[in-house]
Amino acid sequence: MTAVARTVSLCLVFIALVLGMLVYSTLRTPQLSNEELRSRGVFVLPQPRELADFRLTDHLGQPFDQQSLQDGWTFLFFGFTHCPDVCPTTMSEMGKAHAAIRASVDDAENFRGVLVTVDPERDTAELLGPYVTAFSQDFVGVLGALEATSEFALQLHAAFAKVPTGEGGYTVDHTGAIVIINPRGHYHGFIKLPHKAETIRLAYQSLAARF
Repeated sequence: MTAVARTVSLCLVFIALVLGMLVYSTLRTPQLSNEELRSRGVFVLPQPRELADFRLTDHLGQPFDQQSLQDGWTFLFFGFTHCPDVCPTTMSEMGKAHAAIRASVDDAENFRGVLVTVDPERDTAELLGPYVTAFSQDFVGVLGALEATSEFALQLHAAFAKVPTGEGGYTVDHTGAIVIINPRGHYHGFIKLPHKAETIRLAYQSLAARF
């Protein structure tokens, strides 16, 4: 091979490397620092917190406990099916985030969307199941006795209260944050309102990439 041929070959290799790096930087999953996540409303705890034992039930009648939170990232929201605004909006954004993750190169099975009802009086499994799966077929609805739900919510700094609306009706005021639980089943952080699918996606992909 002549000197000119070698030079041309090296140039072509260099160009291929530059193009490859450019494609990689364009297509790779963005990873945001905790500070960058915070600017988007995602707050990561300095030290993830273990959860005490709890026992609830999912909409399929299966136990929902600490084991249910293992080996995946759980994005959990406390809400109820009769909620007029925040709950359907939040679940819709979580569904969009899940669809975006599923369409990417990442393993969508590691993203779990969960709605824990704060209205066990009205939200039966038969009502909760179709509600959550309308946003994503893989999402899970969780219910339990009022006391058990309250104790679980307290561990995740979530609060809710029944509020009469007149004529025997009521609504439920509740915390609007999405709780993030890591694959060890520990409380890892939360996302404050207003919720956006892109923020949820970036939170999942950034945290999962460096866990």
